[in-house]
Amino acid sequence: MSVVKETMQLWRLHLAVLVLAIIAELIGIQRIPIGIGAILLLPLLYAFVMAALLNPNIIKPAARLIRAREVKAASPLIVIAIMPFIAKFGTTIGPAIDKIIAAGPALLLQELGNLGTVLIAFPIAVWVLKLGRESIGATFSIAREPNIAIIADRYTLKSPEGTGVMGVYVIGTLFGTFIFAILASVFATAGWFDPRALAMACGVGSGSMMAACTGALASALPAMKDELVALAAASNLLTYATGLYAGLFIALPMVEKLYVMARGRDDATARRAAEAGE
Repeated sequence: MSVVKETMQLWRLHLAVLVLAIIAELIGIQRIPIGIGAILLLPLLYAFVMAALLNPNIIKPAARLIRAREVKAASPLIVIAIMPFIAKFGTTIGPAIDKIIAAGPALLLQELGNLGTVLIAFPIAVWVLKLGRESIGATFSIAREPNIAIIADRYTLKSPEGTGVMGVYVIGTLFGTFIFAILASVFATAGWFDPRALAMACGVGSGSMMAACTGALASALPAMKDELVALAAASNLLTYATGLYAGLFIALPMVEKLYVMARGRDDATARRAAEAGE
């Protein structure tokens, strides 16, 4: 009874979600040609933008409608809301199992693509943004829940590494779906990559990002919808299964060694200076 009562007290949040969902669906899918391809604007993107405008932490006057209580309650509901997506994608794996098996090594080896965060983001974090040990937590992965668990266990979330991983997690939660949907629609319509490769790339270990990415691909290539959804779902599942180990045993040791090579002496000098000051 208390759960029902508490839910009813959050009527502002539920009403806002319902209204935004209806508005987003009424707008529908919009296609914007950009020369090399097209950007597909999906209802999920409209809902994201409108929801962000109702966040009192971003737009102060929105606090009249959505209070801090609703904001706090909305965070854990994201996981519940994404479950229908995961369930739907899971049902597509069985019928397309032959195509998934045929993709075989490509699906397994795609996990190595996640090391791109180390190869591309780490140099920017260290030499361009001048980050300290925050760069380790920020660049060893795309900072989803399993990756946060690794950093929390190894360094604690109160450490600089914890600050880095949580910073990327928040940014990914806020803008990841938008960026994935845009990139997927551009690459799908540009014709640079095999659509099946793009579908595998959608499975990065984030349900919301995979949903946005797969939705954009399916909208651009409706004839391949079932195959693309099945490959993305299988890829996402494998990422959850193997990504934890790849991050723990490959990516994190790699980025730690790179950091020592890049900034190790600076850290040692800073520690000695701090100790001398004391």
